[in-house]
Amino acid sequence: MDLSQLTAAQAALEIREGRVTSRELVQACLERIAAYDGEIQAWTHLDPEYALAQADRCDEAHRAGQPQGPLHGVPVGVKDIFDTEDMPTECGTPLLSGRRSAHDAAVIAMLRQAGAVIMGKTVTTELAVYAPGKTRNPHDPKRSPGGSSSGSAAAVASFMVPLAVGTQTNGSVIRPASYCGVFGYKPSFGLISRHGVLEQCPTLDQVGVFARTIEDAALIAECLMFFDENDTTLKPRARPELLKFASQEPPLPPLLAFVKSPVWDKADEDTQEAFAELVEALGERAAAVELPDVFNQAVACHRTIMEAEIAKSYGTLYEKGGDQISNQLREIIERGQTVPAAEYLRAREIIPRLNAAVEEDFDWFDAYVTPATTGVAPLGLESTGSPIFSTIWTLAGMPALSIPILQNGDGLPMGVQLVGRKGQDAKLLRTARWLANFAEE
Repeated sequence: MDLSQLTAAQAALEIREGRVTSRELVQACLERIAAYDGEIQAWTHLDPEYALAQADRCDEAHRAGQPQGPLHGVPVGVKDIFDTEDMPTECGTPLLSGRRSAHDAAVIAMLRQAGAVIMGKTVTTELAVYAPGKTRNPHDPKRSPGGSSSGSAAAVASFMVPLAVGTQTNGSVIRPASYCGVFGYKPSFGLISRHGVLEQCPTLDQVGVFARTIEDAALIAECLMFFDENDTTLKPRARPELLKFASQEPPLPPLLAFVKSPVWDKADEDTQEAFAELVEALGERAAAVELPDVFNQAVACHRTIMEAEIAKSYGTLYEKGGDQISNQLREIIERGQTVPAAEYLRAREIIPRLNAAVEEDFDWFDAYVTPATTGVAPLGLESTGSPIFSTIWTLAGMPALSIPILQNGDGLPMGVQLVGRKGQDAKLLRTARWLANFAEE
């Protein structure tokens, strides 16, 4: 049995039952990395001996009968913008080369508490914006893996690790998940702490996860949903029972609202045809719905917020090393520096209006179904593709999930994006599992 092929849930069970050790699992993943990462290049920091040392500690704890978390002994890839006290965090820029943090990010601490092996740091685009890193798409190395969580998506898609974490400020979880053919889950805003994560846009930044099954995405995300007073967007609340719901059948077959959204014209012909076929196949379980007019302003408002906050967050790096920043990021910073305060504040005010506008839809429908991306992964490595089909949902802070159930004529993956009511993440995951099973039938 090739242990690298195990899902996270399977691996955790095998370790818990004593049939597999964490060392054996991590070794299998390291062998997979050695065989394939020369071409895919998903990792920016990987210390095999340190990964195995973590696995050995997990195995010692198991033999000693110590308490085990839900990810005990399971390797996880981490986007290189999460602080790790035992590894460098360089954020995809030479301006932060060799940078080390004295403390773990909250997400890393939660992963360690759950028993995970922090396998290494995966490639991010430059400062988690648009300029690509070195990673290539596992389905076709001549194509982009998407961004900015490029390495995390590619590492999971190529079976180097069963799980990885990333972030999304625009489309940085949903897009690479779609391009690489894995599940990418961006929870509702305010459920996972961003403390110790590179701050790009506090109004928009969200932590997300990558997995090869719905259940695995639920498993890791649930481990990360703890209250952290260091992130003021989090409130004390009961932790969502994601894995329980994601493993259940819905009481009734879900009703999905097919929304083209205001950017439908950006979808390529293959995407439009694929979604027409999907909606036809769903029959009475899907209905076309128009989004309220307020969503027509969402893309422009997102850009205003993102560019203004990037200018603030990266201003010091721009002043100290503007010549080492890509032209694309430099232009974003310079535009952001000119955003009027009144325009920025008006843009932020649209967020509660977006959520209020869809309340009635979610009284009737279980989720929106819409493209994850404009199409399959683009040829060439000079771009990470367009995030436009994620933009409005990220701005609204609504939970979103890319499900790898479609392909184009060449067999390249094309994600279906499900979007749920803000705060109803468990229901969204249950609906996603139903849709994934429907597509397999």
